[in-house]
Amino acid sequence: MEKATAVTGRTSADSSRDIPEATVARLPIYLRALTTLSEQGTGTCSSEELAVAAGVNSAKLRKDLSYLGSYGTRGVGYDVEYLRYQIAREIGVTQDWPVVIVGIGNLGQALANYSGFRSRGFRVVALLDADPARRDEVVAGVEVQAFDNLEQIVGDHGVAIGVIATPAVAAQDVADRMVACGITSILNFAPIVLSVPDQVDVRKVDLSIELQILAYHEQRKAATA
Repeated sequence: MEKATAVTGRTSADSSRDIPEATVARLPIYLRALTTLSEQGTGTCSSEELAVAAGVNSAKLRKDLSYLGSYGTRGVGYDVEYLRYQIAREIGVTQDWPVVIVGIGNLGQALANYSGFRSRGFRVVALLDADPARRDEVVAGVEVQAFDNLEQIVGDHGVAIGVIATPAVAAQDVADRMVACGITSILNFAPIVLSVPDQVDVRKVDLSIELQILAYHEQRKAATA
């Protein structure tokens, strides 16, 4: 079944334990906030300032950052660039991650055109689709190839991360092929729960569920108005 695991692999003795999944989910938010502060020319910031920029409370932020180590200075705050680097290193985006996207329909094309991938440490090395009519199309500078090329592409580029943007009916077969050729992390946009081995991590993105959650809150607001 799909699962998510906490970040591991820190080398210092104080940070050898796993980071809670809820904290892992907030680290990219802190990284984005620090990037914005850096672009605004901010050199140091307090935990309160960073918490406001990230949209969380300062106590939660300090607790989250405590899992990474002691990067703040009492009375001074955090060095924005240094903390930004430490968080980027912790979540693995200081290196270049090759990514393959399978399913080049409207969603797949939108993902391929997303400029945020490269700026955040991800490089789309291949776009794959089972439809022969899509072959030789070029999306965001990358040629669409046959899905049958998956194994060769994963081997040539050392791909560990795959993105599934296919219809639900095809998603499990795509996931099986990804796992078989060595992909160990999958971002799944298909509206289906994937079955994968324990060593494979899956993150599911379901836009309809997010909209339904918003609809719930709108209904609650209307009822109390």
